[in-house]
Order: sequence, then C-alpha cells, then structure tokens
Amino acid sequence: MATILIVSGSPSPQAPTAVLLRRVSDVLTGLGHEVHLLVVRDLPTVALLSADLLDPTIRNVMDLVDRADGVVVASPVYRAAYSGLVQSLLNLLARTALSGKVVLPLANGGSQGHLVALDYALRPLLIARGATDVVPGHFVLDADVHDEVATTVSGGLDAAVRRFANAVAERPGLATAS
Repeated sequence: MATILIVSGSPSPQAPTAVLLRRVSDVLTGLGHEVHLLVVRDLPTVALLSADLLDPTIRNVMDLVDRADGVVVASPVYRAAYSGLVQSLLNLLARTALSGKVVLPLANGGSQGHLVALDYALRPLLIARGATDVVPGHFVLDADVHDEVATTVSGGLDAAVRRFANAVAERPGLATAS
C-alpha cells in the first residue's frame, strides 16, 4: 500500500476539480492506497501567502508531501494556466520536494484549448519542484462534470489514475503488503 497525497486547487467543494478528485480518491482507495486530500483553499491564507514554514498547518503540509509515495496535483485551468492556489502551495515546496515521487497532473477547464496547460504550464512547475517521474496527465472538460463524473469521462480518468497507481507500485523502495 502506498501513501498518496492529492493536492486540490479547487475553488469550492462543488467545483468540477473537487468532483473529479472525489472520483480519483475513490479509485485510489479502492486499489488499497492510503489517500490524503490536501485542499489548498482550506490552508491559512496568511501563512500560505507569506510562506510561513513555522505555521503548524503549513508544517503538516510539508510532512504530508515528504511522506507521500505519489502526488496527484489537480487544478482548474484559467486562461491556459493552473490556479493560483496550486501555485501558492508549490511555491512553498523545496526545489527537490517532489524528487523520488510519482506525480500525476490533472486539470479541468472550459474548452479543449485548456488542455495545453497540463504540458506547458503545470508539468514544468512540477519539474521545477524536483518531479522526475511525472506520468501523463489527464484533462476533463467542465461540461462533462456535474455532481459526478460523466460515465464517458470516468473511463479515461480511471485509466489515468490506474497508470499512476501502477507507477507508484513500481517505485523502488515501496513496501508491499504481503
């Protein structure tokens, strides 16, 4: 069993990103992983924006990142870029914070034109934080997400999450349950 950290850049609990992450969490939990959800909007604003690494909540976040075998980073796409929430959190991390971890970037947006944000905006940001094992990301149109992920979308999303889970399971040094 691996420890997975899901980072949510969702602006609200009902937003498409949050809905997608409920599905991602269910799939990963169903595969036997220990899943922790980090909702960036719930972090103390002043501590987050001032990079107060002494704040107990921020210290806890750093510990979650350190302990994770895999990290899912999900963001809505606005004007072909990830959310400021994701940027604020990743700015806190050391340059090597994601080194040795498998990372899955996920995004959702209003048009297929936002798809480029995965490879041209989010992936470079993750690499700048030490990620060397970034699995292919997945993009979902907002129109396909309501109170749940549409059946036509869930197949592709679930496949991306399973690829990620397989990459985490193949990670050297991961203890496997007997």
